[in-house]
Amino acid sequence: MASLKALKIRIGSVKSTQKITKAMKMVAAAKLRRAQDAAQNGRPYAERLERVMASLATRAGGPGASPLLAGTGKDQVHLLVVATSERGLAGAFNSNIVRAARRKAEELSAQGKTVRFYIAGKKGRVLKRFFPTAILADRDMSAMKVASFDDAKAIADDLIARFTAGEFDVAHLFFSKFQSALAQVPTGIQIIPVPLAEQAALKDVAPAAAAVTEYEPDEESILADLLPRNIAVQIFRALLENAASEQGSRMTAMDNATRNAGDMIKRLSIQYNRARQAAITTELVEIISGAEAL
Repeated sequence: MASLKALKIRIGSVKSTQKITKAMKMVAAAKLRRAQDAAQNGRPYAERLERVMASLATRAGGPGASPLLAGTGKDQVHLLVVATSERGLAGAFNSNIVRAARRKAEELSAQGKTVRFYIAGKKGRVLKRFFPTAILADRDMSAMKVASFDDAKAIADDLIARFTAGEFDVAHLFFSKFQSALAQVPTGIQIIPVPLAEQAALKDVAPAAAAVTEYEPDEESILADLLPRNIAVQIFRALLENAASEQGSRMTAMDNATRNAGDMIKRLSIQYNRARQAAITTELVEIISGAEAL
């Protein structure tokens, strides 16, 4: 059995940890509301832009279409853009995104494809342990305190430049879609080239609206401007979803940690009281025995 001093030190240590986890939970809860509003407000714009892209792609798609729409004509090199957070203590938030990317990589490798990774976020660097030679880029996101469109555009411009240089044929984006503080869904979408099958499915949702839509100037000019913007918007949406998911996951994780610390304090306190009672009983027995010996 541990000594009274050791138990007392451990109880104090757990209490200190409980104060930290409780404070982190409160901070995450305060940040969650703003991040949640930003993520939910960004969804309609991103979804509407996808529908516009669907309509334009069906009209302007053809032999002379932009490579961002038509692709390179090959499907060999796949780039997995893995967006994670810079900090931990967020439950399974980061590990779920990395796990989804790993599953996709293994699936593509089984098909004979070449897989590369574009890491955006410190916690995604764990992929270097599993794919040490497949890391195409490791982008430092530590300066990004709050997700902004400029950050997303910088990533999008870098991806488009690499795509134009022929470094990959298809790009997939992995992030965590926010549902609630208790539920975040790791999600993977194709962003380069624009997935025409999904665009057609989006078009079928509202065929009547697409039929009466007229574009000025011509569809090709609008598409040339919207294709890079669409990539930036989808990345920006992923950053917003990640921000909300990270705070929700951290709030839940810190709440569980605080509860577990409370349970541990109770158990240690019981153990401490029993040990203290046993020590007092032993001392009383020794005093009584000594008195009787006299």
